[in-house]
Amino acid sequence: MDYIGTNWNTKTSTQLDFMRAFCGQDRILIDANGRFKLPPHVIGDFLAGGSGDIVFYCLPEGALAIYPEKVFDEIRRQETADIQQIGSSMLRRRSMRQFGAWSASAAITQQGRLTLPLEFRAPTGLQAGSEAIIIGVEIGVEVWNLSRWQREQQLIREHEMSRGELELANDLKIE
Repeated sequence: MDYIGTNWNTKTSTQLDFMRAFCGQDRILIDANGRFKLPPHVIGDFLAGGSGDIVFYCLPEGALAIYPEKVFDEIRRQETADIQQIGSSMLRRRSMRQFGAWSASAAITQQGRLTLPLEFRAPTGLQAGSEAIIIGVEIGVEVWNLSRWQREQQLIREHEMSRGELELANDLKIE
């Protein structure tokens, strides 16, 4: 049992571990062969939910997502739930192509390493010998080129500031 805040709660450590899964940021180095070592806490998160089988997905925003196979299967199951729509919708078929072409299965090695698929290296800017960052996204991780991650963080900050200003203006009825 764990105790949180001023109230005594009866959350099990398993529930709390799930709440902390796939969180944080870690810098990594991509070696000459396109391999990188996962941080120990990330390896633990992947192994806690399965055997270490993962799916890479090359994100349109220029990063590489890595999901546990079970999570990726659930994402895809929801996307492909209505087969009739897929047959009659060009947008759905394009979505299927996007996921199919930009996904690849792999397994974490005994040493905790993964090898970047060759076709994903240029679109993500994750080249051999470069430094990158792994960020937790609660259902998996994303691997970002450092400069792209810094730009993404700037976009997020600007967006949050704009949203905050709009919210404040709406609350104060400022036009």
